Amino acid sequence: MKAGDQVVGTTAPVALRDAEAFIFDMDGVLYRGKQPLPGVNEMIDAIEARGRKYLFATNNSMATPAEYVRRMAGYGVTVDASHIQTSGTATRDFLLGELPEGAKLLVVGMPALGAQLQMDTTFVLSDDPEDDIAAVVAGLDQRFSYDTLARALTAIRQGARFIATNTDATLPVENGVLPGAGSIIAAIATASGSQPTVVGKPETLMMEAGVAQLGSQASRTVMIGDRLDTDILAAQRAGLATALVLTGVTTREDLVNSDIVPDYVFTDLPAMLRELVGSG
Repeated sequence: MKAGDQVVGTTAPVALRDAEAFIFDMDGVLYRGKQPLPGVNEMIDAIEARGRKYLFATNNSMATPAEYVRRMAGYGVTVDASHIQTSGTATRDFLLGELPEGAKLLVVGMPALGAQLQMDTTFVLSDDPEDDIAAVVAGLDQRFSYDTLARALTAIRQGARFIATNTDATLPVENGVLPGAGSIIAAIATASGSQPTVVGKPETLMMEAGVAQLGSQASRTVMIGDRLDTDILAAQRAGLATALVLTGVTTREDLVNSDIVPDYVFTDLPAMLRELVGSG
């Protein structure tokens, strides 16, 4: 590794200039809380100018791709919904290959999760655990209650599959953190005695769905994230190259004691852009 504006791993599977596609985590990479981070438009312009593909990917399932389009527009970034992947859309894509048409889902999550699961599918949402539920799909539910827990428990014990959008323990907010989807998943797992299939980071299903959506090779796709234990770990498990930016959760000090070592480390997106442009 070398010090300075960027730290570059010596065994990176692909040079930035040779990458076919890029997957960007969102919170901590494109914005932090409600504040946009620098270099997003310039990075997109550079990627498109080189004929490369990109995807914005988030573990959050509480907003639809269309809602993220509007949010990014508020930051002055124009992006199409086809360039946005959430743990909700990744879960939908996973279930399309696992469940029959018209399968009934019991959703534990915010309304946007149900909307994403039904987007371009024939899935039917049901709140009745006795309604031949094929899968309980759980994400972060800010209205979570004992009744919700009981319905999920009943459906799972009657044979429904247990699917989690992600297991993030906390949700970063402007003034600290709040309980994340992992707290909801843990409650359902404890009550039902069943462990879920997890789609989001740090598991690989979301990364694999992203690579498939991009039509790229995993080894020539770069994941850019701000967390070692989710973004970087998930990408490494899925065979992607990895770039950590220090604008979110992980600090340089965290890298010292971590067994998770990214291929590249950059101060921020502008630093990564300088490496990308300088390499080409």
